[in-house]
Amino acid sequence: MKRTVVRFVRSLLWIFLLTALDQGTKLWAFRCLKEKDDRILIPGILRLHYLWPENRGIAFGLFQGSVLFFGIMSLGLFAALLVFLFRIPGPSRYLPLRTGCILIAAGAAGNLIDRLGRSYVIDFIWFELIDFPLFNLADVFVVCGAVFFAVLCLFFYREEDFSFLRRRV
Repeated sequence: MKRTVVRFVRSLLWIFLLTALDQGTKLWAFRCLKEKDDRILIPGILRLHYLWPENRGIAFGLFQGSVLFFGIMSLGLFAALLVFLFRIPGPSRYLPLRTGCILIAAGAAGNLIDRLGRSYVIDFIWFELIDFPLFNLADVFVVCGAVFFAVLCLFFYREEDFSFLRRRV
């Protein structure tokens, strides 16, 4: 049980660090990009541009004005991920699964802080090459973690590897 708690605390530390990185980049974007010229990282491909008006919805600007609803949904997802993280067994075989959960949880926490604290999410990364909607680091964490998690579940883990979900805490 002690090792489980230590692994869980380490996971929480990673979530905290990634969330702090996300919040730091959003603060930087607010201070350095809002109502200022874009910062071009790779001409024609990637630039930093403060989204104005801010995103008061979810991905791709959908469901504008639903901040409270999606804040509650994010909180529920975050809580479920914490329970899942606590239940993941210790062998190194499960490290990739834990990593995917940490990324998703950090992204959920970063955007949750925005939704509940500001009533909007700061988006500032623009993949200009395909005119992709603006996003932030938390979105990157969620998408990368979810893709990683899906690939692991489809091609690496078998059904019996998830037997830990059936036991009670």
